[in-house]
Amino acid sequence: MRDRYGPWALVAGASAGLGAAFARRLAGHGLDLVLVARRAEPLAELAGSLPVHAVPVAADLATAGGLDAVAAATAGREIGLVVANAAYSPIGPFVTQDPAHTARAIDLNCHAPLWLAHRFLPAMAERRRGGFIVMSSLAGQQGSPGIATYAGTKAFGMVFAEALWYELRGSGVDVLACVAGAVATPGLAASKSRRAPGTRTPEQVVDAALGGLGRGPRVVPGALMRVSSAVMTRLLPRRTAIATIARAASDLESPDNAI
Repeated sequence: MRDRYGPWALVAGASAGLGAAFARRLAGHGLDLVLVARRAEPLAELAGSLPVHAVPVAADLATAGGLDAVAAATAGREIGLVVANAAYSPIGPFVTQDPAHTARAIDLNCHAPLWLAHRFLPAMAERRRGGFIVMSSLAGQQGSPGIATYAGTKAFGMVFAEALWYELRGSGVDVLACVAGAVATPGLAASKSRRAPGTRTPEQVVDAALGGLGRGPRVVPGALMRVSSAVMTRLLPRRTAIATIARAASDLESPDNAI
């Protein structure tokens, strides 16, 4: 993987859950790492535990200052693989939510991957090697009541990555939308009172994403989640799919789940 993509990978949202699992897997493949997340302490602890050169960057990618910090930390480094995993999900009825929270979801879930793509994809295309993974969600396949803004941002990420996959075919740069269902992360445990059927571990999702990179525009980790995706998008009437998601989201609570 180091030969295929380059010496450095950047993982956004790396302090826990999926991001930390990506960091460990990529370190196992011998890639040096730039690890980005808001929380400095777990980020530094993760960086110190890895058998590669790992640079922790405590930064909020929803802010201009956070993006500037990433730009400074990656200057002069050949970033060959980017994982856009940082996300924020305001939970609850949209009309009762603070507009600052929904704007933050747009900034972190949409603007940050867009910025990362502008920052790193041109150089990858010029070198004719690289990889870019956008973490999306099955919530973005249809309207998802209770997490309306989050679902909209995940639809953006999925469609954005699929388009980039097509544009960069043949360039040596692989792009993938990883469309995950329920993942057993600390954020999910804090927001849901019960575990959904088919929930995957972070390591299973990471293995599916890395295994799918270079093979197509998107991957849905887990057989049950792939069946669910097909049923929701191809078989059910749209209004039924939305109502089904609404029932599944009825036990969501509202943690501070930005990473």
